[in-house]
Amino acid sequence: MFYIEMIPYVDTNRKVSILYSTHSKRTYHTYYPMMLREIGHFLIHLRLHYHFFLLSGGYLLGGFLAGTMDAANYTLQFLNVHILLYGGATAYNSYWDRDTGPIGGLKNPPKMTRWMHPASLLLMFTALLFALPQGPLYSTILLISLITFWLYSTPHARWKQHPILSLIAIAVSTGITSVLLGTLAAGGSIQTLPVLSATLGATLILLSMYPVSQVFQIAEDQQRGDQTFAVRYGITGVRRFFSISFLFGLMGIIYGVSTIQPAAGLLLLAGTLLSYFILLRILTRLRGEPSEYPLVMRAKFIASLSFVLFFLAGNLILYAM
Repeated sequence: MFYIEMIPYVDTNRKVSILYSTHSKRTYHTYYPMMLREIGHFLIHLRLHYHFFLLSGGYLLGGFLAGTMDAANYTLQFLNVHILLYGGATAYNSYWDRDTGPIGGLKNPPKMTRWMHPASLLLMFTALLFALPQGPLYSTILLISLITFWLYSTPHARWKQHPILSLIAIAVSTGITSVLLGTLAAGGSIQTLPVLSATLGATLILLSMYPVSQVFQIAEDQQRGDQTFAVRYGITGVRRFFSISFLFGLMGIIYGVSTIQPAAGLLLLAGTLLSYFILLRILTRLRGEPSEYPLVMRAKFIASLSFVLFFLAGNLILYAM
């Protein structure tokens, strides 16, 4: 006997179309919101509030020391340095650190993903591209800053792991080069004793507070194997370094500023000494725990924002009035 098996007809084209449509809807509803969320996380890791309000003091000091002001160029390069260069550098550092606890400017850093690595490098090299029309000296200084940022974070060098090399990287990338870039962008010369003295002073003050930001990351840095300044020398070493570096830096910056504007030098001396004693009092209360993040950031905020506001006002008074 013969049996005929009835096979149901299936419209394969329609089935494929339905599957594709379902996949497309799933992709649209999951991929794009996820990508937008990751872009938001990347923008957070640029830490622009941190660069504008806390790290821009050196650049503003450079404008004050210039003795002249090309306002349009100065402003454009301010944005170039603090958004593209510094923003890219902090995102690049966050990619390799993969912090889960508080970091400078971020209490709860979001997760980094793979595409953010080339994106952060792209930002930094775009900053270099925008620096090229400023001339070889300006471009070289910005390139030096970019290289030291890279050396600080990359696993190929990881200067951040070494207490002294990390200080050198911070001194060059956000201290010395910041003041020099600000002076040149405003139209001034960097080959004068007041500029060099103030540059060294501002760098030492910046360095004095750098290990302070590591105090609440000691446990996490130890887990990664990073021998940061705070890990190597402890809270006592951080306090001693702060006192010595801050006071020597104060002498350098006061000399440079007073040579150009004596009244500004006296005001800066009074305000900076007040900040010094406030910070020293706060440092005596630190124990090196993650819960101390608000206290540490408050200390840095007080000192850095005061410095930024002083030279922002100084530039406005000197050049706009």
